[in-house]
Amino acid sequence: MFFVLASSSPRRISILQKLGLPLIIFPPRYEPRVRSDDPRRYAELTALEKARSVAGYFDDSIVIGVDTIVTLDGEIIGKPRSDEDAKKILRMLSGRKHEVISGVALIDTDTSMEVSSTEVTRVWIRNMSDEDIEWYIRSREPMDKAGAYAIQGLGSLFIERIDGDFWNVVGFPIGLFRQLLGRLRGIDLLHYLKPQMTLI
Repeated sequence: MFFVLASSSPRRISILQKLGLPLIIFPPRYEPRVRSDDPRRYAELTALEKARSVAGYFDDSIVIGVDTIVTLDGEIIGKPRSDEDAKKILRMLSGRKHEVISGVALIDTDTSMEVSSTEVTRVWIRNMSDEDIEWYIRSREPMDKAGAYAIQGLGSLFIERIDGDFWNVVGFPIGLFRQLLGRLRGIDLLHYLKPQMTLI
């Protein structure tokens, strides 16, 4: 059995590779169709879309679809399109709490069974000065990240605290993945892991 990750995200690929799973990377092939005013529903349905777009290419596999979004006051904040857009996003998040929501969907290609759910983590950003924001944007780290920051990178300098799963903010909620895997095939992720392994 293989795990197929329907994503090209370097962060998700790295996490799953460090878990030591027999992994195939197969970026999703789909046109986004999800429309929902509920961010949690949006993330879950998008993850399902991604997984479904890949599942037909594989046998004896579990396909993993993931979608991570950042919300502020219920509105979805995407990846910055430019330096100016990154500045705008970081100014919005500065000194405030926001939510990071990941939808995770698993499909068993042998049975076509699907399971999906969402993980929510609350993140508080410290007050960021204009100099902080300019420095951070010069690092280029914000440019391909939802919410314009990376908690596992230089963005950690600006995190005050979090409430929830750290790995969800990185982009792959491992605890939720384990739960869904158990529901899908009765498999415990712990059986794949070595006690001495580290993810960071």
